[in-house]
Amino acid sequence: MTQDDGYHRVPMWKDVSLQDWEDWHWQLRNRITHVDQLRPWFPLTASEAEATSKTHGRLVMAIPPYWAALMDPQDPDCPIRRQSIPSAEEFDVREHDRLDPCGEDGDMPVPGLVHRYPDRVLFLVTEQCAMYCRHCTRRRLVGTTSRGLMSSANYEATFDYLRKHTEVRDVLISGGDPLMLTENRLEKILKSLREIPHIEFIRIGSRTPVTMPQRVTQEFCDLLKRYKPVWMSLHYCHPKEVTPRVKVAMDMLAESGVPLGSQTVLLRGINDDPATMKKLMHELLKVRVRPYYIYQCDPARGISHFRTSVESGVRILEQLRGHTTGYAVPTFVVDGPGGGGKIPVSPNYVVNYEDGVMTLRNYAGETFAYHEPDEVKSNGGQVVPIRNFEETTDDERASER
Repeated sequence: MTQDDGYHRVPMWKDVSLQDWEDWHWQLRNRITHVDQLRPWFPLTASEAEATSKTHGRLVMAIPPYWAALMDPQDPDCPIRRQSIPSAEEFDVREHDRLDPCGEDGDMPVPGLVHRYPDRVLFLVTEQCAMYCRHCTRRRLVGTTSRGLMSSANYEATFDYLRKHTEVRDVLISGGDPLMLTENRLEKILKSLREIPHIEFIRIGSRTPVTMPQRVTQEFCDLLKRYKPVWMSLHYCHPKEVTPRVKVAMDMLAESGVPLGSQTVLLRGINDDPATMKKLMHELLKVRVRPYYIYQCDPARGISHFRTSVESGVRILEQLRGHTTGYAVPTFVVDGPGGGGKIPVSPNYVVNYEDGVMTLRNYAGETFAYHEPDEVKSNGGQVVPIRNFEETTDDERASER
């Protein structure tokens, strides 16, 4: 395997062997966690220097060497850099910021298990991530072990709950990031879930294949094969994240029979313009990842500087729908603050509806009249009779052509 992400150009890693670089354990051991590791080769802005000097506790800085090698030392607006290096704006708490923006803690019948929707649950298995994204919505949990989500007791309580709740058919394994667990630990989770008869659908939510693709090993792919089908929800935010090395990881997963989808967070100054988002969607399809959701950035405490207007997301959807393949058009959602769940927000393509005639606007702004079937039109409370094709006149047929 070769790699061309330029790690040898970074002074601290210029002598690292490719074998070490491709070892995900080495990547974890050598993460950048302190400002002094950045200063020799990375000129920091005043905002970055202030934040990295006092960031501690929850959501500490941790940047895998692979991701760090993608950052632009000279450009403070580099989208890779802005997602990983803290800024002073994170200490700015605003009026509508929430510690638990999605209200997950209120829907947690056992520690680490969120049961909000009728037939599906969110299983939080760890508080750790390979990289701590600065826009993280679970900042209250991630980067600490204070909640103890990895405890065997919590796992067993979750499995016991799921055995009793036969309405649950779908489990999303998340965290933190599940790929921080060993294969043995992951196998115990997958095996326990597969032994519950009514669990039909298992997903793993992970950012690690994007921030540290070395974690996608043959051992991990073989594990997923043993418990197939296991779907993966990945987290891409910018086209620069879809590197040749990431493509290797995506190929390994896809060729192991793992269906891949991406959930993208709309971030101000990173991907909140139609051209960047369209480029990202196209790059994802090229590596066999189906764009699934674009999320409005949640009002989590300390990340409001990343939030855009909802209108920005609607505008992006308008520039995708009809302007590119439908596979490249995800659903734009706002997670209702406080526990409302995912609420889709779309451009309004219905101009008018009256007397069974719907006036629709297409992607180019043209309008078209759609007539409802006769069966659903009302006529003084009576169903309108249906005419056979033979009863229509030649002039009527000609007018439709």
